[in-house]
Order: sequence, then structure tokens, then C-alpha cells
Amino acid sequence: MALYEHIFIVRQDTPHQRVEELTKEFSEIISKNGGEVKKTEFWGLRSLAYKIKKNKKGHYILMNIDAPSSALKEMENSMLLNEDVIRSLSIKVNKHEEGPSIMMKSKDDKEVKINLSNNSDGDYSNQYSNNLNNMDI
Repeated sequence: MALYEHIFIVRQDTPHQRVEELTKEFSEIISKNGGEVKKTEFWGLRSLAYKIKKNKKGHYILMNIDAPSSALKEMENSMLLNEDVIRSLSIKVNKHEEGPSIMMKSKDDKEVKINLSNNSDGDYSNQYSNNLNNMDI
């Protein structure tokens, strides 16, 4: 069996309870066809990069799947018929990530850390300060 990461987006006006039902429904399709859903993550209601079917936002869901391609195809066909799902994407991977995905990590991990270097004077300065001083404004 192959390993897949599958992400799908549900319409913004769909209640959270219905999103959970859809996730469970799609998981059951995988199970019935000889596969297994290893992990499911709800990323929340997020803004879309552009409007899709008149929606500006959507509920994002990630599923890590270990299943034959026929099971994945069956689930994708079911998603195409469902009006609540506005977009989906399946990617074949070599192995699944351990722990939470990048989207689920805390904001502390996402903060940009500024690399500080030690000057000969003992002052700490940003590595980009020289570039900013040399720019013509």
C-alpha cells in the first residue's frame, strides 16, 4: 500500500460538526477499501488565496493515509460529488511526518528569529543592517 497526504477544503458556511462528519465519512471510505487513516488534523477556518466557488475562506483538513490507490480514488470521487468540498489535493509521500504538521505547530516555532552577530566592538547587530545602510532611499 502507498502513503498519501490528502488535504481538502470545505465551504466556509459549513458548521464544524458537519466538517467532522465529512472527515469521518471519508475515513470510512478508505477503511472499507482496505486502507487506513493514520492521522487527521483540522487546521481551522483559513483564508483562501483566491475565491473558489464564491468562497473567501474554508475549513482545511489534512489526512495521512496508508491505502491502495483504488481506495484513494474512491474517496476522491466521493469528494467530487459532495457540494461542501470545494477543493482537494492528494500527494504520494515516502513516509508520514511524526507529530503535528507544520501548520499545527505553535506560533513560537513560526516566529522569525533574527540572527545576531557579534561585532568587534562588542555590539550586537542584525546581519542585514549593512544592507539597509547601503540602500539609496
